[in-house]
Amino acid sequence: MQSSRKQFYFALVIFGLVGQIAWVVENMYLNVFLYQMFHASAADIAAMVSASAVTATLTTMLIGALSDKLGRRKVFICGGYILWGISILGFALLRADLLSAMFPTAASISALGVTLVILLDCLMTFFGSSANDACFNAWLTDVTTSKDRGAVEGINAMMPMVAILAVFGGFMSFDLERMESWTVIFCLIGGVVLGIGVAGFFLIRDPALSTEANQNYFANLVYGFRPGVIRQNFRLYLYLAAFAIFGISIQIFMPYLILYYTVSLQMENYVFVMAPAIVLAAGFTAVWGRVYDKRGLWRAIVPPLGLLCGGYVVLACFRGTPMVFLGSLLMMCGYLASTAVFGAVIRDCTPPNRAGMFQGLRIVAQVLLPGILGPGIGAYVLRNADTVVNGDGTTSFVPNANIFWAALAVALAVSAFLTGVYFLLRRRKEAENEVG
Repeated sequence: MQSSRKQFYFALVIFGLVGQIAWVVENMYLNVFLYQMFHASAADIAAMVSASAVTATLTTMLIGALSDKLGRRKVFICGGYILWGISILGFALLRADLLSAMFPTAASISALGVTLVILLDCLMTFFGSSANDACFNAWLTDVTTSKDRGAVEGINAMMPMVAILAVFGGFMSFDLERMESWTVIFCLIGGVVLGIGVAGFFLIRDPALSTEANQNYFANLVYGFRPGVIRQNFRLYLYLAAFAIFGISIQIFMPYLILYYTVSLQMENYVFVMAPAIVLAAGFTAVWGRVYDKRGLWRAIVPPLGLLCGGYVVLACFRGTPMVFLGSLLMMCGYLASTAVFGAVIRDCTPPNRAGMFQGLRIVAQVLLPGILGPGIGAYVLRNADTVVNGDGTTSFVPNANIFWAALAVALAVSAFLTGVYFLLRRRKEAENEVG
């Protein structure tokens, strides 16, 4: 039993970390790739993030329900990681010189490149969401209980920042203005993701799932949207709504964060600023997940939301390296710890044997709404941003601090919404006690 638990935690770390490394490349560095290689605008970046969010949501709903019907997670996780890795390798072929040779009559190679990157990103997202969003996350719900979900989510939630650290550290020697660097990056990440998919056949064990209630696949697709299901799981939907607002706040600035550091602040050493902040934030999150297990949602969620808002204010007000480090640290601690708490409470409220179906709802809250609304708000507040002239005569926008002020406004809305939820649930509990 102890050996199987060690194997679980090993699989959690390996699949969680490698999956998040792939998502970091997509969510943060693919924006830089589009900006550097094809001179994308803020609207182009927002369109790519939104298209990916829609793809992720539909994929998670379809594949999550299918995995519930079949009672299988392993084959989707491992096969998905393999195909995910292959799709990442495909980005190495999106080179301006190759596109010029293949499409000599194209009016604009940059516009063509933007379109192809967005399409391949959607394909990559399909494989990644099948493996990670739909089935890996459902598997985590299957094999954990309310006694250890906070601790597990603490580990799982810190993986994005550990992944950012690994990517920042691994890529810091690359000149991201050269296509050769991107070719190496895509081949390296794609190969690692593919290899982990193969290893998963030996690491992951399928849980014993009951499929008796899950045989009508098309009914399962809309299961989480039925009024009766919503009434039965009222708390879950409130927490998903709060998580969605929180995610919108994050996605207002996240697609533009690296560009803000490198283009606006001219921080050539941003990796050295971010690395210690990421290490500290990851450690804080691993510890904070246990606070949820011991003290519950309300005492666990307020401090990290406060840290997040404080980080936004510091990043918006200061440009010097020490204060940028402080703001980044506060923002990351708040972001990761809040994500861990939301993830744990959502898993606790998810009905057993239907985790796959509810991953679609989770992805609506975590990816779809934030992925559409967040970057759109970010692009709107950057609509009048300064521009710089590139070497080929084209122009690119310069991200500014408005993204942090906008993110702060939405984060305060999360706090207000959760306050309303707290009093609503307390009133309902008091009413139930009176009836009882």
